[in-house]
Amino acid sequence: MSNTHPTAGRFAGKVAVVTGAASGLGRASAERLAGDGARIVAVDINADAVRELAASLPTDSIGVHADISVEADVDAYMAAGIDAFGQIDLHHLNAGIFGSFAELPDLGVDDFERVMAVNVRGQFLGLRAAFRHYRSSGIRGAVAVTASIAGHTGAADLLPYQTSKHAVAGLVHASAVYGGPLGIRVNGVAPGIVPTELFAAAASTSGGKNDMDRRASTTPLRRAGAASEIAGVVSFVLSDDAAYMTGEIIAVDGGASIVNTVRPSGGAGAWDAGAVDDALYSKEWKR
Repeated sequence: MSNTHPTAGRFAGKVAVVTGAASGLGRASAERLAGDGARIVAVDINADAVRELAASLPTDSIGVHADISVEADVDAYMAAGIDAFGQIDLHHLNAGIFGSFAELPDLGVDDFERVMAVNVRGQFLGLRAAFRHYRSSGIRGAVAVTASIAGHTGAADLLPYQTSKHAVAGLVHASAVYGGPLGIRVNGVAPGIVPTELFAAAASTSGGKNDMDRRASTTPLRRAGAASEIAGVVSFVLSDDAAYMTGEIIAVDGGASIVNTVRPSGGAGAWDAGAVDDALYSKEWKR
């Protein structure tokens, strides 16, 4: 736990859970929320990294080792936060994995279920834990869930990830409707192309990390995003500045999700579809 006690900032006096906080979007979020005055319950499966992060933050913060797909671990990080600070006001349910790039006929059930366990069950458990605490404490807090623009549309790869992010939108909508009459807000933040450690394992895969900058160059803003830019939107939706916003899935994607790809300005005809298909489909389809 750090030793400073800031009194300024939009979240002064508040406590925020951030999952997947050891790296990438979660780390940027924890740093931004702490910079805005919140004490942080930083949660990650990487115990050493999340504790290092917590120690580096400018507010009193703790790092908790947990697997968000495990019910007992979610209960444990909530208990740790309440034990340390007496309350939890805000949640950024961010942790997730991208899963397999395998073609649909070759996807294993285990690969599919592993992604759903983290990205869907984990978010459900986090939402349920947040609402249970709000009910028992009387706190009327706010939750941000990391969605994705992959949950708005479809692509031929990363099927488990895309499916999970469509499900996340359902969790956001349902929990926002439930929470609204109680004064509890839930919103989703849907990043576009933001190079982080999440895709490091796919550094050499088309559609992974190696070509992110090239793919992002076709967005209206013509660049990839930064984790800090996503964190800024997370801070906003958790704050009183967004007091009349709930149930929204906010795309933070450089405009990627608004582009009509069959118009010239959307890149229509600017690629060789044969080359794309050759790289995408296995030999069995080409017999």
